[in-house]
Amino acid sequence: MRREETRRQRYDSKLKTAKKYPISLCAINFRVDDNLGYLIRSAACFGAERLYVVGHVPERRRISAASGTLIDYVEIVQFSHPRDFLEHAKKEDLHVVAAELDERARPLSSHHFNFDRHLCLVVGNEESGVPPEIMAAAEILYIKMPGVGFCLNTSHTANIFLYEAARQYEDLESYNPILPVNSRGAQLVIKERKGE
Repeated sequence: MRREETRRQRYDSKLKTAKKYPISLCAINFRVDDNLGYLIRSAACFGAERLYVVGHVPERRRISAASGTLIDYVEIVQFSHPRDFLEHAKKEDLHVVAAELDERARPLSSHHFNFDRHLCLVVGNEESGVPPEIMAAAEILYIKMPGVGFCLNTSHTANIFLYEAARQYEDLESYNPILPVNSRGAQLVIKERKGE
């Protein structure tokens, strides 16, 4: 089947009915640019309101392909340091949930997200994980892995967490149709936030 519209045209057309949920992602100092691109794509596909980045945001051309060219549809807010993100999270009353293999973590499979506050799902650096200061301020969850492997790529972890959060929000929405859903599209905004 040959498509007659460009990706941009298809995205712009879907934007009219696309949903945004009170859910955001936060990426911590990714080493691999493609992982950030994959998070942008997931955020756009699953209706996350924004993507917070603690650390470096690569040049657009380095992440555009991995993002499925959805970079223009996701608001990106950049922070220099984890403490800057935490100050913002406190100011905005975000419910921070970290994905991490940690003795304090509870399984995602039996977790029910609370949507009384905006939910922010944090995934860590590919090698060092989620910084201790964010872990101390977050609810910590992990994904059960019954196979031989014990950890996923950070972008895959984010996909699973984001899918589960969006699924649970939709389930709540079907029981309570007055839950707020923001259906506007966001344009790419990179804001540098330092100690507000």
